[in-house]
Amino acid sequence: MKPIRKLAFVVNENKEGAPALARELAAVARASGVAFKLTTRFPLPTGFLKGFDACCVIGGDGTLLGAARESARAQVPIIGVNRGSLGFLTTFSSDEARAHFTTLLTGAFGIDHRAMLDCSTGHGVHDLALNDVLIKDEVNSRLVRLEVYADDELVTDYTCDGLIFSTPTGSTAYNLSAGGPIMHPSAGVIAMTPICPHTLSNRSIIFRENVKLRVYNRSEDSRLLVAMDGQRNLKVSAHSPVEITIAKSRLPLAQRADYSHFAVVRTKLKWSGGFVEKS
Repeated sequence: MKPIRKLAFVVNENKEGAPALARELAAVARASGVAFKLTTRFPLPTGFLKGFDACCVIGGDGTLLGAARESARAQVPIIGVNRGSLGFLTTFSSDEARAHFTTLLTGAFGIDHRAMLDCSTGHGVHDLALNDVLIKDEVNSRLVRLEVYADDELVTDYTCDGLIFSTPTGSTAYNLSAGGPIMHPSAGVIAMTPICPHTLSNRSIIFRENVKLRVYNRSEDSRLLVAMDGQRNLKVSAHSPVEITIAKSRLPLAQRADYSHFAVVRTKLKWSGGFVEKS
């Protein structure tokens, strides 16, 4: 990567230690001659990252999700520094950021291009999601009947609390909590996982990357809520399907040279790791 000359900071001021860490890293940027701006607002407004070389997110995965859409649109890499809990996406710890920030500013980091979902709810309404698209009844306590098509072929109809459509990146988020599979970030697939399905044989389905999915609301007197990464809700036009595809834009996510996805998974999910038999 080329050296960073213009840097945007996105700071979650509600995360303990995040504002102080932001001041430390901003001082390093200033001493390195890097121009920067800082915001505590997320999701980011349209055009916020235009003209910048990178975006440093200090907070948790939710903070990073709030910057992901603009990062993908502007193709500005995100450097995620974890001040939250799990931190699947914000892969740099505070200590790592402090120790290596000067080096990062020289462009010494790798880029992993993460797939995103493009969701349309009719009349030109589109949005991007890095983790998942949730479709459910707008009233939390109601079951909903959803009919799903994949490339014009009927998959089935679900009576359930909702459907989660997940990228591989988002497979360790809501999808995992609902019993869905863990997928490697480079897998070219979309997972569809029903939430509390009425039919017990309804389980997750994995679709190829270039599939076009359509979801119809077949419930009478029901309106759908479509949530993008749990942060933004889309309105659904009456009688229009919700359409989901892999987006053309991908999220450029900065990572250490020694980054290992499964090392992160083992740590965050507290897996025991490998067993070595004694000789």
